[in-house]
Amino acid sequence: MERTPVDSSNIISIGYDPEREILEVEFQRGAVYQYLGVPADVHDSLMQAPSHGRYLDVYIKKSEYPYKRVR
Repeated sequence: MERTPVDSSNIISIGYDPEREILEVEFQRGAVYQYLGVPADVHDSLMQAPSHGRYLDVYIKKSEYPYKRVR
């Protein structure tokens, strides 16, 4: 999946597959996670958030979207 680089202390890049509703996040320490069932509006809000890491934590991780580590 193609990812877009972001300016964040914790995240390197973020990708999104709208057809499968998969959000992919590459973290500074090298891990890559996919969050499943994430609607396009949540991805859009993440990309526009002043803090990508904070938004990811509050609106994606704590919303309990299923996820898997892919690297």
